[in-house]
Amino acid sequence: MASSERIFVQAIRRYCARHGIAVDVRAGGWLIAMHLGEERRFAFGYDIGLNSAIAHRLANDKSATAEALALADVACIPHHLFLNPKLGSNVVGPAWRDDMLKQLHDHPQGVVVKPNEGTSGRSVFKVTMEAELDHAIGEVFAMSTGLVISPYVAIEDEVRVVLLGDVPLVVYSKQRGTDWRHNLDAGAKPVLLEHSEVRTACARLATNAARAIGITFASIDVVCVDGDWRVLEINSGVMMEALAKLHPELVQATYDAALDRVFGEAS
Repeated sequence: MASSERIFVQAIRRYCARHGIAVDVRAGGWLIAMHLGEERRFAFGYDIGLNSAIAHRLANDKSATAEALALADVACIPHHLFLNPKLGSNVVGPAWRDDMLKQLHDHPQGVVVKPNEGTSGRSVFKVTMEAELDHAIGEVFAMSTGLVISPYVAIEDEVRVVLLGDVPLVVYSKQRGTDWRHNLDAGAKPVLLEHSEVRTACARLATNAARAIGITFASIDVVCVDGDWRVLEINSGVMMEALAKLHPELVQATYDAALDRVFGEAS
């Protein structure tokens, strides 16, 4: 097993070795084929193959997730979608920049600009003035067909819940360092939550969010703002690279449970 492989790939290799499942790792580990008898199952990126296509697409689209959660009356942070003007005026419309400026003016405390799709806090900007907005727009649209604008809120705590069905397998808070973001790639540290009111509240909210978009295996980020918990985003791919450095057995057990579901469905 190559030590440079992602934890996700290593976990799948371990599971398959224990269960007599052949593994074929391609594309530098981003595509994994698993063979059991006549059945072939795939993992792609950090997606283990349990979610429907529509649930996967909703989760990967921050604006669509927010809209679906609002329809289900699940508390969430709004994400307003703006398409890249390079797509053409017939698609984007002429007033896209004015609409962005209205978002900024409506939220004097600032807004957050980020790609509509993507993870790990890349190309995420806190904006409080028009010049910063123009910079953020240019950076995000240089690498994305769409961006979202959210009101900046003072996040008191952020918790990630890894769900399999209605079962919260992992619940941990993200303790940020000097950065204003709670992303693990930005230096935040995962701290497991034991049985508590906070853990129960976050797990309940995450479960409601997962049901709202019909997703089976996901990591769901919830944030506390003014004492209330809201969904920030849903991730169809379950990435636990940072957590595995501290709790490798828990991470392996979580992927094992998901793979049990995968091959249970295959049998």
